[in-house]
Amino acid sequence: MSDTSFHPAGFGSTAVHSGHEPNSAYAHLVPIYASSTYVYESAEQGMRRFSGEEDGYIYSRWGNPTFTEAEEKIAALEAFGLTGPDGGPLRVKGLLHASGMAALSTLLLSVLKKGDKILSHYSLYGGSQELMEGLLPGLGVDAVITDLRDLDKAEAVFKSDPSIRLLYLETPANPTMQCVDIAALTALARRYNCPVACDNTFATPYLQQPFRYGVDFIMHSTTKFLNGHGTAIGGILLGRDVERMKGPVFKTLKLLGGNANPFDAFLLINGLKTLELRMERHCDNAEAVAAYLERHPAIARVNYTGLASHKEHAIAARQMRRHGGMLSFELKGGLQAGVSFINRLKMCTRTVSLGTCDTLLCHPASMTHFSIPKEKREQYGITDGLIRMSVGIENAPDILADLEQAL
Repeated sequence: MSDTSFHPAGFGSTAVHSGHEPNSAYAHLVPIYASSTYVYESAEQGMRRFSGEEDGYIYSRWGNPTFTEAEEKIAALEAFGLTGPDGGPLRVKGLLHASGMAALSTLLLSVLKKGDKILSHYSLYGGSQELMEGLLPGLGVDAVITDLRDLDKAEAVFKSDPSIRLLYLETPANPTMQCVDIAALTALARRYNCPVACDNTFATPYLQQPFRYGVDFIMHSTTKFLNGHGTAIGGILLGRDVERMKGPVFKTLKLLGGNANPFDAFLLINGLKTLELRMERHCDNAEAVAAYLERHPAIARVNYTGLASHKEHAIAARQMRRHGGMLSFELKGGLQAGVSFINRLKMCTRTVSLGTCDTLLCHPASMTHFSIPKEKREQYGITDGLIRMSVGIENAPDILADLEQAL
C-alpha cells in the first residue's frame, strides 16, 4: 500500500493520489459504496456518531466513503500550494452534491436569510441567474445585479445597501467570457464584512484558484471539466471556514437532500486524475480555434480571454494560469447564420453542457439562457447570433477543418 504520509509536490500527482485511503479489501481504486446506511458495533457507538463525538458514516445522504475521496481530492486541488492563516497548508472542506445547482442552493440557503441581498454581475449561467432572480425573491432574498468589472459601481452598491450579505462571482462568465477581478472585489467585500463566493467551473482549480485571492466559498458543476467525460451530473461546494462547512452548511445540505450518489462520485474521481493533462490540451486547442475565428470574415466577434482583444484579457492573465477551453463567438448573419452553421457541423457535437473530451457547440439564446428574457440576454451580451463553444481535446486540425466547412 502507498504511504499516506507522502505529500506530492505536483498538481497532477495530487489529482491522482489525494483523498485516497487504503481499504480493508486492498482495492486499487476506491470502491463504489452502494449502501444507503451504515451499521454500528454497539448502540453506544451509534449514539456517539449521531452526537458528533465520533467520526463515522451514518446515512449516505449525510456522507459516503466514495463521496469523501472526491471531496478531499477537489479540496486538495483548490488549496494546492496555498497557505492558511497559520502559515501551514490551507485547509478547506468540500461537500459533494447531486449537481452544481444543488451546491449553489446549499450555499445560498446556508448564508442568506429573509431580508438579505446577494450582489452579482451580468452574464451568469442561466440557471444561477434564474435561481437568484426568480426563486430567491419568494423567500425574501433579492438579487442586485451590476457590472462588477467597474469597482466604483460595486462599492456604490455596498455603500448604499447594508443588506448585501453575499458577493457572488462567476469568472470567466457563461457564455460571454466576461472576467472580474477576484482579488479586488474580495478586498472590497472584506471592507463591508461580506462573504464572497466564486463559481470556478469554467477555469477549474488547475487554471484558477479563487482561494488564493481570499474568497470564502468556491463552487463547481463537477459535471463539466472536473469529470471531463460527460458521464455524470454533480456539484461541489468548498469553504475555507472548515467548522462552518461542517456545521450550518453541512446541515443545510442534509436537510435539502441534494447529496451526490456513489456511482457518479466514482466517475468523477476517475475523471479528476487526468485534469491537468486534459486542461493543457483544451487550452492549446482553444487558443488555435480563437485565433482562427478572429481572422474569419464570417465572424463579427470572438470572446476568448486569451485574445489581446478581450476587454478583460489582462485580468484573466493575472488570475489564471492559462485561458481555458471555453469561448463564444458571434456570426455576422445573426440567428439564421448561427442555425445554419450548427446544422452543418460534422465532427463537433451539437449539444449543451461543456468540458467533455469532444468539442461541443450550442446556441445560448435558445438553449442554456432561453429562460432569461430577451432584453436581459442582450444587455448581458447574449445576442441571438452568439455561439458558445467548449473546445475539446481532439486534434486541432480536425476541429478547425470542421469549423471551416461549416462556416
